[in-house]
Amino acid sequence: MNVKKLLASSLAAAVLSAGIASAEEVKIGIAAEPYPPFASLDSSGNWVGWEVDVINAVCAAAELDCVITPVAWDGIIPSLTGQQIDAIMASMSITEERLKTIDFSDPYYNTPAVIVADKSMDIEATPESLAGKVVGIQASTIHQAYAQEYFKDSELRVYQTQDEANQDLFAGRIDATQADSIAMADFVNSDAGACCEIKGAVKDDPAILGRGVGAGVRKGQDDLREALNKGIAAILADGTHEKITSNYFSASIY
Repeated sequence: MNVKKLLASSLAAAVLSAGIASAEEVKIGIAAEPYPPFASLDSSGNWVGWEVDVINAVCAAAELDCVITPVAWDGIIPSLTGQQIDAIMASMSITEERLKTIDFSDPYYNTPAVIVADKSMDIEATPESLAGKVVGIQASTIHQAYAQEYFKDSELRVYQTQDEANQDLFAGRIDATQADSIAMADFVNSDAGACCEIKGAVKDDPAILGRGVGAGVRKGQDDLREALNKGIAAILADGTHEKITSNYFSASIY
């Protein structure tokens, strides 16, 4: 083989190899908005947090070449169905409504929804106690769906991010907020959330609040869903999930 043919052959092989590597990359969508302690940017601009560590561990166990891809929360499902990303691992609860559009892996964590308010306020996590109160919720979440169903006598204020709701709670512009218990525990233990406390968990409604948090995939992506299930099962079985959790929380969240 002459030099030209050899170079052409080598280039073709390199292109083919690059194509295969690219095809095997799995873009894991996370919310672009910070959601500590699950996912947020550090001072160097790297994504860190419990869910980021879990994503990396699941992908390693499943032998997937994953790339974390931030997407605005309110557009994350359209980004999945539109093939801009391959999976969602962004604290997304498995609900019947979402299952109409996408599929989910097995759950990799499950925590209750809670009400948080100023320590001075005599509020319970019930529709009756929140009647007449201003309740902040994040848009396009199970918490918005729950509040619209149960807190009909409250004034609901919708925010694009939970951080914005937390800021208004701190500033006294809303009376309470509903969100995930772990995320809110992180908030009330911070300087910004020192004003507030968790008032209790709302009454469970699996039809709205879901059956835990799973990885969302497109309908028909059975091979990827099963690979993610394999990874989730592996890190639960070998103690990796528990080890990651112990770095962030004092108790299991599975």
